[in-house]
This record gives sequence, C-alpha cells and structure tokens, in this order.
Amino acid sequence: MLTILGFAMIATFLVLIMLKKMSPIAALVLIPALFCVFVGKGAHLGDYVIDGVTGLAPTAAMLMFAIVYFGVMIDVGLFDPVVRGILKFCKADPLRIVVGTAVLAAIVSLDGDGSTTFMITVSAMYPLYKRLKMSLVVMTGVAAMANGVMNTLPWGGPTARAATALKLDASDIFVPMIPALAMGLLFVFALAYVLGRRERKRLGVLTLDEVLVEEKETETVLVGAGSGTAVSATGTSATRTGGPGTGGSASGTGTGAGLPEEEPGDDAAFRVLDPERATLRPKLYWFNALLTVALLTAMIMEWLPIPVLFLLGAALALTVNFPHMPDQKARIAAHAENVLNVSGMVFAAAVFTGVLNGTGMVDHMAKWVVGNIPDGMGPHMALVTGVLSIPFTYFMSNDGFYFGILPVLAEAGHAHGVSSLEIARASLVGQPLHMSSPLVPAVYVLVGMAKVEFGDHTRFVVKWAALTSLVVLGAGLLFGIV
Repeated sequence: MLTILGFAMIATFLVLIMLKKMSPIAALVLIPALFCVFVGKGAHLGDYVIDGVTGLAPTAAMLMFAIVYFGVMIDVGLFDPVVRGILKFCKADPLRIVVGTAVLAAIVSLDGDGSTTFMITVSAMYPLYKRLKMSLVVMTGVAAMANGVMNTLPWGGPTARAATALKLDASDIFVPMIPALAMGLLFVFALAYVLGRRERKRLGVLTLDEVLVEEKETETVLVGAGSGTAVSATGTSATRTGGPGTGGSASGTGTGAGLPEEEPGDDAAFRVLDPERATLRPKLYWFNALLTVALLTAMIMEWLPIPVLFLLGAALALTVNFPHMPDQKARIAAHAENVLNVSGMVFAAAVFTGVLNGTGMVDHMAKWVVGNIPDGMGPHMALVTGVLSIPFTYFMSNDGFYFGILPVLAEAGHAHGVSSLEIARASLVGQPLHMSSPLVPAVYVLVGMAKVEFGDHTRFVVKWAALTSLVVLGAGLLFGIV
C-alpha cells in the first residue's frame, strides 16, 4: 500500500506542476500533507516536517548566503570580464549562445556546487536570451544537464556518497568513469548545438549594431543585482538575416530610444553589463577575486561546512565593498526576493522529503523495485543499477538513493559476482537528470533567476537529461567501465 501511495504522490506532484495547476511551493507542501493523511499518519505530520526541515536547513542557509555573496560579486563587477568575453564570442548567434551556455555551465561546475553554477551562468547568459527572444527553457535545460554531468566530480557529492555507502575510495570510482562522463559532456555540447541550430532557424542571426545599457533600466535582468545593476533587455538596433519569413533581411529597432549612436559592428559597443553602475568597485577587483578563489578552495577542501563558508564570505564581502550601513542594507534588500523565493522552496521541499521518508514510502518503493528484478538480471546488476539510478535519483534525494538503495543493489550484485566498484560507477549515470529533480534546491535557483516556470523546465529537460544519462551508461558499457 505504501509503495502505491508513494508512486501516486510523486506522480500527482509532477502532473500538477507540469500542467501548472499548482505552484511548486503549494504542491510540495499540500500534496505530501494530503497523502500523509491517506497513509493514516496525519498525527505525525508535524514530526515528519520538522525532520525534513532539520535535514535541509543547512542547505537553505547555504543557498541564502550564497545568493547574497554572488549577488554582491555581480554588483561590484567581479564577473564583468568573464561575461563580456563570453558574450563577445556568442555575439547574437543563437547557436553560439546555446553552446556557450553549456560550456560556461560545465566550466563553472568545477567548483562542485550547483547553485553557484546556476547563479553565474544565468547572470551571464540571461540578457542575451531575453534580448534575442530565445527560449529560456533551452538555457535552463542545457545548464542543468551540463552541471549534472559535472556533478559527478569527487567533491560534487554523488561520488563521495557512493564511496561512503560502499566503503570504497572515491578516486577508484571516479577516475575510470572519466571517459564515459566525457562522452556524456560531449553529448550535452552536441545537443546544445542542435538546440542552438533550432533557435537560429526560428529566430535568424542578428548582427548587433548597438548593445548599450540604459542607466535607468526598469527591468533588472541580472536577477538580484539590484537597482544599481541595470542590464538592458531591450534598446537594440539590429539586423536580422536568415530567419524564416524575413525575406533575407529586415531591420528592427527595439525600445531603447535615446541611446547614444555608435558605429555599427563596434566591439566596444557590445556591452551588456552597465559599466557605469554605482555598485562597481574596480579598486577592490583583486580583493574580490582572491576572496572568491579562497572561498571556493575552502569549499572544495572542506575546511569548514559550506553554509558557514558562505555566511562568512557574504559578511566579509558586504563589509569591505560597502562599508556604510545604508549601502549594505540596500544590497541585502536587492537580493532579498531571490533569497526568499529559494529558501521558501527549499523548506517546502522539506515537507515532501519528510513525508516520503517518515512514512516509509521510500523504503517500500525501493524494496518493491529491487524485489522485482528478475533473477536472470543478476549478472547484469551494474546495468540494472545504472538504469534504476535515472528515475531513483530524480524522485528522491542523493542521500536516499546512495545510502538507502545502493547498498541493497550492491548486495544483490555480490551474489552474482558483480563488484561494488562496478555498481558504484553505474550509480552515477543518473546525475544529469537528478539536477532537475524537484527535490534538488539548486534547480529553484536556476528557474527562479531565469524566470522560468518549473513545470516548463521539467517538460523540456526530462527527455533530454534522461537521454544524456543513457549515453553515459552506454559509454560505460562500451568502454567496459561498468
């Protein structure tokens, strides 16, 4: 009964948010509460929720202060050179922009933190997607898949969990998987190319004559950057070529009347971040760069818990860059909306995970799946583990899968001569899809900053992310890794 109710609860949640019948926060809270009553454990709902909140509180704290920290770094101009470099490469070609999104997300993912990756990637790419009227779900989908492949890094989480659960060395799991993961990343880049060509066919190629920023933009595109960081989402004079229905070329003028004239094609005019915004701190650039490097190094080396690191980093960044109290309050207020949205979503997800775990639904679902594996598949438990990791890591947390289900799969593999290392490696292939799971807090940073409905993101990304996972699994089998 618990097995059926568990699958029903997950299916109900996904259907409602994908059809936009409920907001993610409402669905994450009300659906599990209702199913908790169905199970007959409504009296324990409070305990389940408190347990879930307690487990996710450090994550919520990390996200809150990470948003403030990186928001301040965006305000003061730390990422301006990187953004301009990427945007100059992308120009106004939708194909280049989508591929650039995948490459940027993969590079930034080296820090091992999904929230950081999504904040930087969306901050850099969102202005171009908006300006060219490109599909924002393409941006969120490509970023999530690239980050999902890179999330298998030993300091990213899943590999360390698998090593801990099966008492193995993380390097023994990860290093042999590199060729398969590289194939997965190449597939993401190839998919980005295909999606980019689709966007180019739909929109055509734009040659920007002017991409200048108004000092008083009504819409802040770099989400959380505040009123001092204006990014123009309009105000461009452009020539469109090659798009369907354009008749070869057609000039179009945006809404940025009154912007100063510059020579067409002038690279100096290709600016998306306002170089005159009041929050810039050019004299403190190297301090901020070194602080960020030190913060990421400490996070990778695990010198302190990540929430503590971002709390200290945010406090130090605010104090040094904005020593006056009114300025600090203004920066905190500028990022408050993002902090509230993301932390609220995390605590709502705590209700879902708390009920799923507290009622025993997860355990019954896992036992049902493992118990229904045919005996003839025993010698192929690595393949079974890889296939199961795709839906399991989507419907439950990494902790639940790696500490609750993986040991059971490994024991089943042992009985048929399959090593724990093969099982552990196969368990990593579901990560490209996992990063878009409604139980992953970082995905709410991604869709929130990109102003994308979670249901729209889910509908777009699930098929492509699942295919990416299968590519990794197929490469692992081809190379004899799993």
